[in-house]
Amino acid sequence: MLLEGLHLPVTTPFYSDGRLNLRKIEHNVDRYSRTPAAGIAVLSDVGEPEMLSDEETREALSAAISLAAETKVMLAGVSRASVAGALNLAEFAAKANYDAVLLKAPARRPEAERLLFLQAVSDRSALPVVMYSTNDAPLPVEVIAEMAAHSQVLGLADEDAAASRIAAVRAATASVSRQVTVTTVFAAATGRMLATQAGEGAATFIAAENLGGGAAVATAPPKPALKTRTKTVGFQILTANSAGMLAGLRAGAVGAMPAFAACAPQATYEVFAAWKDDDEPLADEKQARVAPAIQLIENELGVAGIRYASDLNGYFGGRPRLPGLPINGEAQRRVERVMQGVRN
Repeated sequence: MLLEGLHLPVTTPFYSDGRLNLRKIEHNVDRYSRTPAAGIAVLSDVGEPEMLSDEETREALSAAISLAAETKVMLAGVSRASVAGALNLAEFAAKANYDAVLLKAPARRPEAERLLFLQAVSDRSALPVVMYSTNDAPLPVEVIAEMAAHSQVLGLADEDAAASRIAAVRAATASVSRQVTVTTVFAAATGRMLATQAGEGAATFIAAENLGGGAAVATAPPKPALKTRTKTVGFQILTANSAGMLAGLRAGAVGAMPAFAACAPQATYEVFAAWKDDDEPLADEKQARVAPAIQLIENELGVAGIRYASDLNGYFGGRPRLPGLPINGEAQRRVERVMQGVRN
């Protein structure tokens, strides 16, 4: 699976009484699917997966993919404390037609156990694995390099802001080479795109006598198979740090999964697009434009700030689930001011 491009980490909406709001998850994914982002990450840290039961996790994954455009790479967060728990969710995500799982090794465990966790899940996962290294549970470069050789591991999403770390991971995984299926324009070919679907074309007719009476029925033939080609890629790195997004791309990341993209997908995409077009001055300008909002909303206020900023841009963030608290009125006004130039 090709991971190039911007991947949007979605929030998990709740009703005011704390119940999971599946309709708003569908609303958000439907709107995200209309953006130029390459993919959508469900239940990354922005989605606060630790707040959900296993049943709610499955409900959230189902709701999200139900309205996702088939062209979007869908990543399912399946991180759990146990190998068995992660594998159960990975199997569910595969049946729901996700493209890969986003897997974070348990924090506050010995490194040998964290490596074993990643190996055991990758060995038996029903879907390819994208490792997830967060600031509260960072993966050592040595562990990443060892896991990069695993045939089921696609790449890494990394929250570390240091470009030197991205460069170090890239150097440590330089020998990795994979063949991935892409479209004729070298975009990701998702599993949903490759599936046989009813499509346009000349209709065929089923005779009335074969139906036991009644009028003849026209049925559309299956759409011709999607034309694809293969592309050779290395170990694919997504920078998951909003403030360091451009630095991470310049250091060797092929895409990004910044938390700020949940509330400002278009503004964040413009940074990636300018970098992709080799327009470095424009990329710097676009990154500088969103820097004040990132500092306040993501770095100072956290997920509660991202939720409120998402509300301002038409993506339902809503109130956090207890014990999480919403931002106060003064913080709301600060967010409104800083988001005035970052509307989508």
